[in-house]
Amino acid sequence: MRIVRRSSLLTTSLLAIVVGGAVAVIGAQIRLELGFLGLVPGAIILAVGLRQPLRRWRLARTSLPTEAQAWLRTHVPLYPQLAPAARTRFERDVQFLMDEYSFEGVQGVTVTDDLRLSVAAAGAVLLHGRPDWELPGSRSVLFYPRRFNDAYYDSADAAYDGMAHQQGPIILTAPAVRDSWADAADADNVVLHELAHLFDFDNEGADGVPSLVAPASAGDWQTLMRREMRRVRNGQSILRPYAAEAPSEFFAVAVETFFEQPDRMADHHAELFAALVAFFHLDPRTGRRTPSPASAPTEGEGMEKA
Repeated sequence: MRIVRRSSLLTTSLLAIVVGGAVAVIGAQIRLELGFLGLVPGAIILAVGLRQPLRRWRLARTSLPTEAQAWLRTHVPLYPQLAPAARTRFERDVQFLMDEYSFEGVQGVTVTDDLRLSVAAAGAVLLHGRPDWELPGSRSVLFYPRRFNDAYYDSADAAYDGMAHQQGPIILTAPAVRDSWADAADADNVVLHELAHLFDFDNEGADGVPSLVAPASAGDWQTLMRREMRRVRNGQSILRPYAAEAPSEFFAVAVETFFEQPDRMADHHAELFAALVAFFHLDPRTGRRTPSPASAPTEGEGMEKA
């Protein structure tokens, strides 16, 4: 995650100049000294556009609390593997996510620092190899006390520990969130699972092909996915059986396994593992970013920059 994107900064600046200039011209035509009024909308546009970058800049100048660092070291396998500069960037992303997402407890759930950190850590894991990316979709997280059904109630048919929406909040049960990081090598992480769905949404819903995949590669993704889903159905896969429920669930389960059992996936599903490495630009076995077509900085050489 960047403190500020050059494209966003350029767009904001150009908009401020265009709108401010137009108001200045109109004001000057009415009365010469009214030309200065163009500064007002220009300043407002800059203030709104730079609010998030300035907030991130202030956060980036502070350190993640030591207790949070200890939690990451204990529960998130990727974190201890990172080089110092990359670890600093990971901590910064965690701070950005905790600050910018809203977290709300439902039906008496108390939102603790550990719950917030659990979600932010998963987001930082998914984004670490792609520092130019942001998590797509909603920035609202609801914590439920127990499993819920399609109507978001706990009942005899309640089966969901999490649910992500294309438009709407991310819903997670507090017990499942805590269990997700209690054993970070069991390939069963509801937070990674639901955040992975955010990469899968497009105008037609979730289809198992991440929306950020290059269009030219979409066909290869679909072919690989169909082949791997057959392996799941035939009991020839290390992925949980739930991966065969739908293409969207296959992608989310594959992401869980990729980050929590990378060595095992590389051994048993080499092609799928390589595809996910290429997508996330990260090898979770080593914690190192992989080369990208545009640039390939090494860990600690530029990747920590804003």
